[in-house]
Amino acid sequence: MTANIKIYSTNSCPYCVRAKQLLERKGIAFTEVNLSVEAPEVRLELMEKTNHRTVPQIFINDDFIGGFDQLYALEREGKLDQLI
Repeated sequence: MTANIKIYSTNSCPYCVRAKQLLERKGIAFTEVNLSVEAPEVRLELMEKTNHRTVPQIFINDDFIGGFDQLYALEREGKLDQLI
C-alpha cells in the first residue's frame, strides 16, 4: 500500500524544497499544494487545522506529521518507510 502524502509549500521556502527532495530521492510520490498560488482561505484553513503558521506542512494519510525537521527525523530514525 502506498501512503497518500501531501505537502503544503510556498515558492520561497528552502525547507519545502528539501522535504520534496528527500521524498523524490526515496522515490516516494506526493501531492504538492503551493500556497503561493492558492487562494488565501486555503492557508487560513490549514493554519486552523494544524495550529502551525510555517511551511512545509506535511501530511501522511491525512495525519499531520509536521514540517521538514519532523520528516527528516522520521527518515533518520528509520520510521518514514514504515509510514509509507
